[in-house]
Amino acid sequence: MTKVLTEDQVSSFHRNGYLFPLSALTSSAAANCYANFEDVEKMCGGQLTGPVRYKPHILFPWLNNLIRTSSILDAVEDLIGPNILCWATSFFNKDGHDPSYVSWHQDSTYWGLSAPDVVTAWVAITPSKIENGCMQVIPGTHTMDQIAHRDTDAAHNLLSRGQEIEVDVDDSRAVDLELNAGEISLHHVRLIHGSPPNSSNQRRIGYAIRYIPTHLHQLYSLNDTATLVRGEDRFNNFVSEPVPSSNMDPNVLDFHAKANAEAGKVLYRGSPKEPYFASAGETKA
Repeated sequence: MTKVLTEDQVSSFHRNGYLFPLSALTSSAAANCYANFEDVEKMCGGQLTGPVRYKPHILFPWLNNLIRTSSILDAVEDLIGPNILCWATSFFNKDGHDPSYVSWHQDSTYWGLSAPDVVTAWVAITPSKIENGCMQVIPGTHTMDQIAHRDTDAAHNLLSRGQEIEVDVDDSRAVDLELNAGEISLHHVRLIHGSPPNSSNQRRIGYAIRYIPTHLHQLYSLNDTATLVRGEDRFNNFVSEPVPSSNMDPNVLDFHAKANAEAGKVLYRGSPKEPYFASAGETKA
């Protein structure tokens, strides 16, 4: 028996590779998240830079709480089971008239996880609409095997390596995943997806949470990290992440730096490029 999703919704996810929109946060909770996001930007000097851009749930209590939100986890549990790790998180933000975009890609390309049993919950901290560059997906493409990608390192591409899929994508099949603030979409790790630039005056702030069942492991590192957010972990394939007690808790800074360094080795293997979250002073997300 499912917790919150209907059998039709579960079937739709397995058939199409995505599900939206789902309610996750109240409007006031979403507004609080946006206020907290602006505080993080201020701490970074006005825009997100360096290490704060990857796995920030290790650094900020409000994000550590967000990855444990029951309404999100209930839906994820209906798809991958009751024992759940949060493997990674990151912001995807576009300011008004921002040329930043996300090329067509599969998330699984460089992640190095042992199986494609991965669900991303994309949390809309602000409205995510066609005008401000919402996510687009190609239904059913998650049933394909891993497809070859090429690194572009394009200046405005928000992806780690500017990676894009090496096959032609039929844009006419694309579905726009429009969300109101506080809503989420769920998508499969192999679903082809991307997003265009923001052509509006309104910011688009999203927070991507990568959830995996506890039986998965990392193929390219023995020191990859994750946070148990529901159930139990009988496998212990990942180093357990600490919980911050305050923003930029000094007790977790060293762990976060080491976790990001380890993630960088995995995500950028075979590339001469430095990870976008390696140090302060990087270009903005």
